[in-house]
Amino acid sequence: IERPPGDTAGCTFCHTSSEERCSTCHQRHQFDPKVARRAEQCKTCHWGKDHRDWEAYDIGLHGVVYQVNKWKPEQFDFSKKLSDADYVGPTCQYCHMRGGHHNVQRSGTVYTSMGMSMADRGAPIWNEKRDRWVSVCDDCHSPRFAREQLQALDEAVKDAGLKYRETFKVAEDLLVDGVLDPMPKDLCPDWSGQHLWSLKIGAYHDGEAYGGKTGESGEFRMSNCTDVERLCFESVGYFQTYIYKGMAHGSWNDATYSDGSFGMDRWLVNVKQNASRARRLATLEKKVGITWQPEEFWKTGEWLDELTGPYIVKNHPGKTIFDLCPDPGWLDTHHAPAEEV
Repeated sequence: IERPPGDTAGCTFCHTSSEERCSTCHQRHQFDPKVARRAEQCKTCHWGKDHRDWEAYDIGLHGVVYQVNKWKPEQFDFSKKLSDADYVGPTCQYCHMRGGHHNVQRSGTVYTSMGMSMADRGAPIWNEKRDRWVSVCDDCHSPRFAREQLQALDEAVKDAGLKYRETFKVAEDLLVDGVLDPMPKDLCPDWSGQHLWSLKIGAYHDGEAYGGKTGESGEFRMSNCTDVERLCFESVGYFQTYIYKGMAHGSWNDATYSDGSFGMDRWLVNVKQNASRARRLATLEKKVGITWQPEEFWKTGEWLDELTGPYIVKNHPGKTIFDLCPDPGWLDTHHAPAEEV
């Protein structure tokens, strides 16, 4: 949404009609179910920093079993329908499309935007999804084993949430105290055409310190923001999702070492270090009477001027993307019906 097309080829390849096509998984010109049942078929879209599904599966126990046995028909007979499959280890499709069901969200545990959103994972509303998750594991494991793994996932996600909330609070205090450089008002407009703090996405402001009026919501920035905000984004958007994906796919090393919990540790330290320096610098500037003016390159530039926000401000003054969008529903992230999610 925010960036010019040349910047987002990797986004639009999947997040367009590819999500709606049968041939994305069944492969045009072949359309062979045997191909669609292989785990690699999911790899085109489901890998990378902010949705580390393939990596978590591939280096986890299940993925290793699959990789060393996938060419043996007696271990993985892909000619059978998923409802009749008898594999030596699970594939992506076996768990997420159990029996051939095409809504993969049914086999999640809690709907938390790939692990980034905070939620009470033990709330009654999630009981059916969690029981369904355990029932899939029961095909090969005991119910006790499956629930122990689910508990381990819950504990890891809880600890990750503690780290992120601490990281976020350090950044938020900088903003509220006016020592975040640059402040939202000193940046080019965000993708919606506003100057609200990026880390307040999905959360309503309770004061003008966040750059907007009470009741307005921030819009996410991946670029042209402070280093502190970028570190906060990477902490939750990359490392916290590594933890969630790793634990859910039996890749415990991925959840810990490969920029999972250790990555969150590192980014929390970096954010604290940034905050400490910013506060010391602000104290010195105040003592010697310096009034700092943000650099012009935060507001405009050859690349920045290509972004959606500046375009809206220039061509539709006084409007935001929400005024211009004929159907705001397309911005809603909850695509699937509530009973399915």
